[in-house]
Amino acid sequence: MCGRFTRNYTWAEIAALYRLTAPTSNVQPNFNVCPTDQVDVVVRGGDERSLIPMRWGLVPGWWKKPLKEMRVATFNARSDTVATKPMFRESFHKRRCLMPVSGYYEWLGTPAGKQPFYFTRADGQTMTIAAIQDAWTNPETGERSRSCAMVIGEANKFVSEFHDRMPIILEAQNFEQWERGSVDEATALMKPAADGVLQAWPVSMKVNSSRTNGDDPRLIDRVELALSSA
Repeated sequence: MCGRFTRNYTWAEIAALYRLTAPTSNVQPNFNVCPTDQVDVVVRGGDERSLIPMRWGLVPGWWKKPLKEMRVATFNARSDTVATKPMFRESFHKRRCLMPVSGYYEWLGTPAGKQPFYFTRADGQTMTIAAIQDAWTNPETGERSRSCAMVIGEANKFVSEFHDRMPIILEAQNFEQWERGSVDEATALMKPAADGVLQAWPVSMKVNSSRTNGDDPRLIDRVELALSSA
């Protein structure tokens, strides 16, 4: 799964990557993005793409109860069930989108405690994760909001040393196939990234808390692993 990530890109970088046509946006860095936080999502409308803020944790449009009654985690959609699971099925068929991230965290159990590792692209570019989105109307307030989930699948050999799943990472040449392709064409993209795409290093255990302030760029600094005591 992917339960925490970072956003550390500029508007110019993502505008060029996704060929965004909307006016310049004030993109703020966040080194500890958590489920239910507001995240950046690239949505295709006709021949144009826009960057739209959404809740990370998909709420399907057919959900008629208050949000507090949704007791299932919907920030990750598994590639093997996204096309059939009721929470995600319609969004996968009709509303696929792109989620830009700078990197994400995974954890390993060590003698010193739960050790976070930071994964980012080895080429230093913004990572694009396959995602789905929907719009929902709050039955209590009438407010309409948009939300999303990132799609995760089987880990490649490199990531499997840390976790058995990883986000579905898209390359630029595959963006349109994910956004506009048939279900079969989108399904064909849901495979592990090549082993050389990502790199990882250990980071501060401050990341272990979702309450840690995301303004601190030192959260992604490499740290030395603590040695186990004899």
